[in-house]
Amino acid sequence: MTRICASLSSPADAELVDRADAVEIRTDLFGSPSEILDLPALRGKDAIVTFRGDADLTLLPDGFKGCVDVGEGVRPKTAAVVISSYHDHDGTPSSDGIVDRVGAMSGDIVKGAFRVNTVGDLHSIFTASAAIDRKHVLLGMGDLGTVTRLRGGRLGNEFTFAYVGEPTAPGQLSLEEMARLGDDCIVTGLLGHPVSKSMSPKMHNAAYKASGLNGIYLRFDTDSLDHIGDVVREYDIRGLNVTIPFKESIIGQLDRIDAEAESMGAVNTIVNDSGVLTGRNTDVTGVEKVMSVNKVDPAGLKVILIGSGGGARACAYALKKNGGLVTVAGRNVDSALKLSKDIGVECMPKNSVAVERYDVIVNCTPVGMYEDMYYPISLCGMSGRHVVLDMAYGSKTPIIAQAESVGAHAITGENLLVAQGAESFGIWTGRDQYEAMRKAVLG
Repeated sequence: MTRICASLSSPADAELVDRADAVEIRTDLFGSPSEILDLPALRGKDAIVTFRGDADLTLLPDGFKGCVDVGEGVRPKTAAVVISSYHDHDGTPSSDGIVDRVGAMSGDIVKGAFRVNTVGDLHSIFTASAAIDRKHVLLGMGDLGTVTRLRGGRLGNEFTFAYVGEPTAPGQLSLEEMARLGDDCIVTGLLGHPVSKSMSPKMHNAAYKASGLNGIYLRFDTDSLDHIGDVVREYDIRGLNVTIPFKESIIGQLDRIDAEAESMGAVNTIVNDSGVLTGRNTDVTGVEKVMSVNKVDPAGLKVILIGSGGGARACAYALKKNGGLVTVAGRNVDSALKLSKDIGVECMPKNSVAVERYDVIVNCTPVGMYEDMYYPISLCGMSGRHVVLDMAYGSKTPIIAQAESVGAHAITGENLLVAQGAESFGIWTGRDQYEAMRKAVLG
């Protein structure tokens, strides 16, 4: 297991480091570290004193035997272990760039920390870690970089960092989390852009806790899929949920997809079985589950489906499969026509839709969640006889607010999120945690 260094943000943090192998004391936060290092709780712990600016070794106690991080400064004359470190708070260089910059530093241990903006950056960090043939620490900063902190063993890192009290770097996990999870925890997450408002981490992490499994669910917010397959394998990610805008484009990055995902041309769940990546679609099961729980039988019902992305494909497929008479309408005429042809449902120009002709209204656009825009069709004909299902969730969406105001049967996106998420969790872990996930999202 990679050794964990607890970064202190205040003297009080020293009382909380029992599970750490080492502690980091930053001179920009504490000034002289001598009085901190002398605290009883830190005795016997390895210590790293991190300097910001010039390394003033007079701040160290006599006989200091720990490590000193001097950044990119000149290596000082000291018997302590010297760490040379470089931080890029804007982005991540190519793997060659990392090797050239970090590998050339003079410390006994070389460290690089980089802002991770895409999954391709994670690949660069992993590739560089294999090419640096000396003691090193390579870490990613930001939410997308958190996985590097959990997979220190795969990166060959000498140690990793955790916080006590308050985070000292973006993307850090707490010491309690890091000590519990270790290097071999199950890692799953959400792949998409944007995903900042997603409730999936809360839901899945509640499922891990309820099941007693040692796992964590992370956000993988990226605007590019470059090297996604490499990253899943390199960091031993058990699986990913896939959301906007990648449910269709992810298919080309996978080794195979199951029959149902192939039929609808969209994937929302990736499963990593020893490096073989399979695409599945739990949105279909989610729609079926939600309809069943709400006692809505789609057979014979006229459905107007708003949107033409990956979520819309799954809804169209599920509702048609269960006897619904589905019509799709969306902003993008070409993608709506393609969906209708691929799934075998009707397509209607958005300006020609009169919702009073339908029994079920399904929103598959991000309106109300990530987009402050109007729905592509008019909802003025909605009435109390309608069933309204929204795939978007969060604060009450406009379509759900309108449905409730006219007495329609409103089914929020949270219900669908739980249903499809529980199916994904079961695929990855073999555990059914629907109730724990429902409680986490719906209370």
